Amino acid sequence: MMILVTGGAGFIGSHLSKALLDRGDKIVIVDNFNDYYQPSLKEDRLKNLIGGRAEIFRLDIATDIDKLRKIFSEHNFDKVVHLAAQAGVRYSLENPSSYIKSNIVGTHNLLELVKEFKIKDFIFASSSSVYSGNKKLPWSEADPVDRPVSVYAATKKANEVEAYVYHHLYGINITGLRFFTVYGPWGRPDMAYFLFTNAIVQGKPINVYNNGKMRRDFTYIDDIVSGAILAIDHCDGYQIFNLGHNSPVELEKFISILEKEIGQVALKNYLPMQRGDFLENYADINLAKTVLGWEPKTDIDLGLEKFVVWYKDYYKI
Repeated sequence: MMILVTGGAGFIGSHLSKALLDRGDKIVIVDNFNDYYQPSLKEDRLKNLIGGRAEIFRLDIATDIDKLRKIFSEHNFDKVVHLAAQAGVRYSLENPSSYIKSNIVGTHNLLELVKEFKIKDFIFASSSSVYSGNKKLPWSEADPVDRPVSVYAATKKANEVEAYVYHHLYGINITGLRFFTVYGPWGRPDMAYFLFTNAIVQGKPINVYNNGKMRRDFTYIDDIVSGAILAIDHCDGYQIFNLGHNSPVELEKFISILEKEIGQVALKNYLPMQRGDFLENYADINLAKTVLGWEPKTDIDLGLEKFVVWYKDYYKI
């Protein structure tokens, strides 16, 4: 197939692009290489995971609509996989307008082009953050998601709602994927496991929010990629799937595994819960199991071991 991957230089996007190429698909990558975190890491992902196997366009999906339309006109895409977004829950408290621009305007532009060029299938990244105001656990796709607690979460909910409109009005097959705390090699440096590793290696204290009494459904990148590929191949109607490990881990245990793999003890700076954060995420994955035949395979010990091995190699430690 010919597939457009937006955000293809990102963490999930680069791994997914590699997997699609490895199985014989042709892909085009669009990414703006912004400086939310080091663009050099994005460049290195493409160099190491993609090589010269894909066309890469450097543009902003929110502002470069004419350039984006030209890409659509020059390629006969079978599917669009939309992963580009302004990431980060906490940063959305500091710079909310960037989320409106990237996540809402950018997604709208893509939906319009998918409609214009009559592309059948649109698969996009949502987030477990849409559940963040919910008290019931585990979080199920059937649960209401009307009380997001961050601008980031609100933009992802907005994406799901607008995507449904385009399915309803224009018959586009649309699948949204609610990712749960994705981690692994080539990951995002703003994520807790990456920040913790940086600090532990340098002998600096780590910030542990809510006194460590938080739980996250950490999901290894290879499992996320396998679920995304199943969703790409089974895009039909309008569907939303949770992709999570279905086994949340307490932050203190998570830190202890990192300490063991790194071989150093963390200095901990205990802090209260941050605004916009939530106590626990926990995926009900029965729908993905039933419809897609997907199930995560990598436990937290093995996943963090693989991350630390990559980290030490990449940073020459």
